[in-house]
Amino acid sequence: MAVLLHRLGHSAYRHRKLVLGIWLFVLAALITCVGVFGGKLDDRFSVPGTESQRALDSLSKTLPEASGASAQIVFTAPEGHRITETPYTAVIARTVAKSRQAPQVSGVVDPRTAGAVSADGTTAIVQIQYRVQTVDVRTSSVDAIKNTAHAAERDGLRTSVGGSVFNSKGVHIGPSEIIGVAVALLVLVVTFGSLLAAGMALLPALIGVAAGLTGLLALAPAVSISSTAVTLALMLGLAVGIDYVLFILSRHRQQLARGADPKESVALAVGTAGSAVVFAGTTVIIALAALSVIGIPFLTTMGLGAAGAVLVAVLAAITLVPAVAGFAGTRLAPKPGSRAARRAADAEGTTGRATLGTRWTKWVIAKPLLTVLAVAGVLITLMLPAADLRLALPDNGSAPHASTQRTAYDTISAKFGPGFNGPLLVLAETNDRTASTSSRSGTNDPARAASSKAGAQVAAKLRTLKDVKAVLPPEPTADPTQSVITVLPDSGPDTVRTDKLVRAIRAVAPELSATTGASIAVTGTTAVNIDVSNRLSDSLLPFVAIVVGLSLLLLMMVFRSLVIPVKAAVGFLLSVGASLGLVVAVFQWGWLADVLDVPHSGPVVSFLPIILIGVLFGLAMDYEVFLVSGMREEWTHTGRARQSVVDGARHSVRVVTAAALIMFTVFAGFFPLDDSLIKPIAFALAVGVAIDAFAVRMTLVPAVLALAGRGAWWLPAWLDRLLPDLDVEGSSLQKAVPADSAEAEPAVAAGAGGNSGK
Repeated sequence: MAVLLHRLGHSAYRHRKLVLGIWLFVLAALITCVGVFGGKLDDRFSVPGTESQRALDSLSKTLPEASGASAQIVFTAPEGHRITETPYTAVIARTVAKSRQAPQVSGVVDPRTAGAVSADGTTAIVQIQYRVQTVDVRTSSVDAIKNTAHAAERDGLRTSVGGSVFNSKGVHIGPSEIIGVAVALLVLVVTFGSLLAAGMALLPALIGVAAGLTGLLALAPAVSISSTAVTLALMLGLAVGIDYVLFILSRHRQQLARGADPKESVALAVGTAGSAVVFAGTTVIIALAALSVIGIPFLTTMGLGAAGAVLVAVLAAITLVPAVAGFAGTRLAPKPGSRAARRAADAEGTTGRATLGTRWTKWVIAKPLLTVLAVAGVLITLMLPAADLRLALPDNGSAPHASTQRTAYDTISAKFGPGFNGPLLVLAETNDRTASTSSRSGTNDPARAASSKAGAQVAAKLRTLKDVKAVLPPEPTADPTQSVITVLPDSGPDTVRTDKLVRAIRAVAPELSATTGASIAVTGTTAVNIDVSNRLSDSLLPFVAIVVGLSLLLLMMVFRSLVIPVKAAVGFLLSVGASLGLVVAVFQWGWLADVLDVPHSGPVVSFLPIILIGVLFGLAMDYEVFLVSGMREEWTHTGRARQSVVDGARHSVRVVTAAALIMFTVFAGFFPLDDSLIKPIAFALAVGVAIDAFAVRMTLVPAVLALAGRGAWWLPAWLDRLLPDLDVEGSSLQKAVPADSAEAEPAVAAGAGGNSGK
């Protein structure tokens, strides 16, 4: 692979105008496709094959309003008044009439008809049903309802608007993300000591991100893609794109500082550091693509979309970087006597001055056992809250406090009970389908009568279950054998009690079938969300096992060692566990929630752990390869186990530190968003990267290698012969690349055994 990438680097350098032109043409074509054919983003959650989804699909045909989008207008009377007073009932009646005229609305239910007036008489709810799904509700339709509600405030009522129409957030690109990129640019300037080099590093990364993002959006007309999938792809593409370019360009500049020819230097950088980039990117892609095996469509598109963004980032790094470097030529080389040139000489060990990486590593391995125990102890302590991890999908209760949907949600919870925000739909279906089409339209329908009787019996049984606040009368559907019973839980939609209630209803299904002749299925948004969370919880441990097993195999092939893969896998688990522990403490327990502007404390987003595991796995392999490969090269050349840890770290710690800081700032840039899905994911990825890079890879790894000594590099001979050699260090280049010129010889030699920041 190293030889192939070396040739690719040469070719991209020589044909730099063509390479840049192809990238810009593809980007322009994708932007045009998005502008002309751009489809809508779909934020629906579904789990094909589950009871709740099958029932919801059935209701979408027989009772469309039960599966379509909904809105709620919540009216609150002034203090000392009741909502049932004549002036206020007249205002509500006008609001109901105007709401029926709003676009896409299929029905509006008056509070008195629905019994949606609070016990204290101060609050009422108007239920609005759309004939389309949330993704198809136009902004103008929602604005019409908001304006109608706002008009009622002129008559003294307080109003707020909520419902599922507020679930779609769209793609987020705002000031915080721009600040994140600006901080990344600052880190690049400090790392390279050159504004030109920093700009050259950022340009390929941004082109790659733009191509990956527009490519994903171009698929929206044909594939169901959520706004969260697009935001995650943007987040990952930006983070890994800058990092991958940094690794290759940093190697190129260090070789230029030694006097290497620019063309040979960039080709060698692509062949060596680029090999590690391809390896690391491939692991991220595999881990993210593996999300598709879980069988949840929105998670599949999220994983594949993010994997596509990473793939584009890798392609940009190994093609655009040499092309852009070709335009810069020798101008990318550190000026003699500059701080950047001195740092490059320090990294080579020719000045006798110790780099920060050298000093840190010496301090870490001075007492390696103490270091291992201290780091492991801190990370295990951070892991402890993860034992209380609860998963759920967010709703309007997670929206910002100042938003209208959050106000509506909180008011309903306070005045009607938390279960009113998450009703369960129980579909009761009899087997009597003997009625003809004509009898279905008449009043004497035996199938309808049987269904109505069975529905009443089911409702009576449901009222006896624990944690049920109320059960509404059965509602018929277009299918005479069906009836729908609405169950209001005594608890909120994301609580353990509601989860247990869903299980309890499903547990009595056989009994109800035997006594009433009707099969029942629990559905509705709350039940679907519970099924999604349960499916993800059940998939978590198998997914972890696959990822850890893959990491053991890949690192064994790369480093020809048993200790290093085991150490890397344990470190990865510590990073994930500590990150999840912090997520639980902040988002579930509410620690520092006010300081960090977390609007709601409750269960963690159900797909966050799997996303975190997939992303951190690839990043952990990334940093592991770039750090440990240098140590292995030193061990291969000197045979001094402890000193090879110090000398190997001298080359790569600075670059890995910069890469981790960049990735941290990019992820942290998405944290301020008022999005209950993205906010915890951004937090988890940011702290996960920081923990894995600084606590595990740059502290725990050197200490463990120092403790293991020569045993760290041992692999049974039979296993060594069995495993393929991936050569991510590019050692094959020393034989394959001809040293035709005086400039090429030192560059090739240095690439094989010198700087190891890959």
